[in-house]
Amino acid sequence: MAQLLETVPEKVLAIYAHPDDPDVSCGGTLARWARQGSEVHVVLCTNGDKGTTDPTVDPSQLAIRRAAECDEAAKVLGLTEQHVLGYGDGELTDDEAFRGELVEWIRRLRPGTVLCPDPTAVFFGEDYFNHRDHRIVGFAVLDALSPAAALPLYFPDAGPVHQVETALLSGTLEPTVWVDVTATIEDKVAAVSCHRSQFAGDGEWAAGAVRMRAAEDGKRAGVAFAEGFRRLRLSV
Repeated sequence: MAQLLETVPEKVLAIYAHPDDPDVSCGGTLARWARQGSEVHVVLCTNGDKGTTDPTVDPSQLAIRRAAECDEAAKVLGLTEQHVLGYGDGELTDDEAFRGELVEWIRRLRPGTVLCPDPTAVFFGEDYFNHRDHRIVGFAVLDALSPAAALPLYFPDAGPVHQVETALLSGTLEPTVWVDVTATIEDKVAAVSCHRSQFAGDGEWAAGAVRMRAAEDGKRAGVAFAEGFRRLRLSV
């Protein structure tokens, strides 16, 4: 029987690559927890400056537009705060500097639960494979969570150590827990729809795809709409 995650974390940090990623990946969960009183933070690693098929678009102007879309979506979901690291799309590197930056955010915000992409989920049938930025963020977050953020000799200038209790990996091929997002599915749809630069002319398609995916996960979880995650219980 599918396991529904009923616990409401006191403080949540979602770390994702692109401006629309958290809304698409776990927007229903973030909205539900925000409604239930969680302090919900999002860290976006890139500014989305290459997220277009139009070669005439100015990347700097696209980044500005996507920042405005993010702010709009954050209000829909009820986020406490959203933080943008500002890397360019495709420019992330899983190196010491990037991991150190993530460790600093984890230690500064001190969440009990962290959400991020599942970096091991690469091939989705014949029609899609996972974006390089998603994979890099997923592995970098996991390495930042354990052991780095919890041990004092890793990044000693990044603040007091902090042990995150739970990591929830979204976009996974191996979900182990689900969050019932029936009450917040329309919040997720509205948040995803804020990213008009990504779904211009396809707003209805995007909304339909969001509902369809959540309905598929809902069937597995025994509810109308759900989001599935691979759960990791962390310890040093």
